[in-house]
Amino acid sequence: MNIKEIKELAKKFTPEQLDNCITQAIETQGKSDCKIGDDVLEVVNTLAKAQTVRQLMDQGYSEIEAIRELAKRIRQVQGAEK
Repeated sequence: MNIKEIKELAKKFTPEQLDNCITQAIETQGKSDCKIGDDVLEVVNTLAKAQTVRQLMDQGYSEIEAIRELAKRIRQVQGAEK
């Protein structure tokens, strides 16, 4: 997880713009207006994380609190998979 890239995307784009970038990346095999990479899975993964961080920030979380909450959610999902 590239936290720097996630933070930059979360600051630069709204959740709706990130959602559009995710759709573009899926439909065009990794290409989107957000221009972050070529691997579709990695692009979508990073955009989805940035979208979550931005949504949390819009709800009043600080940037660091939003990143921590994202990490917490990821750990919960990974724990549920075992």
